[in-house]
Amino acid sequence: MGFQQEVIVFDKIIFVCTGNHSRSPMAETIYKSLAEDEGLPSISRGLVVLFSEPINEKAEAVLENHGLTCAVESSKELAKEDITDNSLILTMTDKQKKQAQEKFELEENVFTIKEFNGEEGEVKDPYGGTLVDYEECYNELLRLIKKTIYKLDEMGK
Repeated sequence: MGFQQEVIVFDKIIFVCTGNHSRSPMAETIYKSLAEDEGLPSISRGLVVLFSEPINEKAEAVLENHGLTCAVESSKELAKEDITDNSLILTMTDKQKKQAQEKFELEENVFTIKEFNGEEGEVKDPYGGTLVDYEECYNELLRLIKKTIYKLDEMGK
């Protein structure tokens, strides 16, 4: 009798950051532009959204410089209704991962985006930084999302 690994099939990706103003909206927009119609449905959310606000202007400018229109109109807080049993939740930091796990009593399918791709570290928050900081964040997210798409394809989504 051999060992059989259970194949996880995700039905949605949820990109999560603190306020849903910069990193997670950029991640969602990049993912949708790369995966197009063949990708999983995706959304982005924040863990602490006191009131809905538009995406950060610098994040939006960086996306526009790359020919992308932001997929997010205004920030939204992650809610239980957003999460299914097969949602893949990708956070930007380990702290966000732990907060999501505790708040929603999640044990599976919650990773930092770097962890999901076999890397260590976190995606630095560009908030309060220069346009260059937002560009660096965009480039890091682009690289990680390309790896995420490849990994999901290998897993059979």
